[in-house]
Amino acid sequence: MASYRLLSLIALVFVAGGALPRNVRAQAPVADVVTQAFFDGIINQAAADCAGKNFYTRQAFLDAVNSYSDFGRFGTADDSKREIAAFFAHVTHETGHFCYIEEINKDTYCDPNYTNYPCNPDKQYYGRGPLQLTWNYNYGAAGNSIGFDGLNSPESVASDPVLAFKTALWYWITNVRPVISQGFGATIRAINGAVECDGKRPDLVQARINYYTDYCTQLSVDPGTNLSC
Repeated sequence: MASYRLLSLIALVFVAGGALPRNVRAQAPVADVVTQAFFDGIINQAAADCAGKNFYTRQAFLDAVNSYSDFGRFGTADDSKREIAAFFAHVTHETGHFCYIEEINKDTYCDPNYTNYPCNPDKQYYGRGPLQLTWNYNYGAAGNSIGFDGLNSPESVASDPVLAFKTALWYWITNVRPVISQGFGATIRAINGAVECDGKRPDLVQARINYYTDYCTQLSVDPGTNLSC
């Protein structure tokens, strides 16, 4: 009788597992999508003397993803690939194929209106990392979420590659993921819409789109609609 019950339980688990939506079962781990060849195909386009060549690595990215298990697990298997393609399209654009760790045209980027994230007068909050985290309020919020002193030690983002990827993933999950179902164009608006969208910089918008469609092709997924902003 005990053996019968055990077999019945196993059968129930098997049937329940088989009832899971196909798109959920079909999702591949991020590491299987972001292969070393895919990552190298981006960073190898950066010049040999780029600071990012010795900073950004696939392993650092995967280590950061461990803290953001929802990344690349959006909707169907194709949705997940599109999210990964979109993320790396923006990263490629922001860093010049992983060339830059820090923004070229540095500035303080302190908004005193965000009193809950007071600026350290000795620090600057210019772009750093894969998505070029910028402004005191982003450094402060990212620091609170990840666990580093973003306001008093923003430079740590440019010295720790795993932390750098964590800030990019934090920004993505917080500000970009909520609109990703609206198409790639919505992700452009979420990242730099005030500067690029609505006809302001169509060249930059198109550059992001080109990277996205290229990565979608590499990942064998349709890019979807609403690509521009």
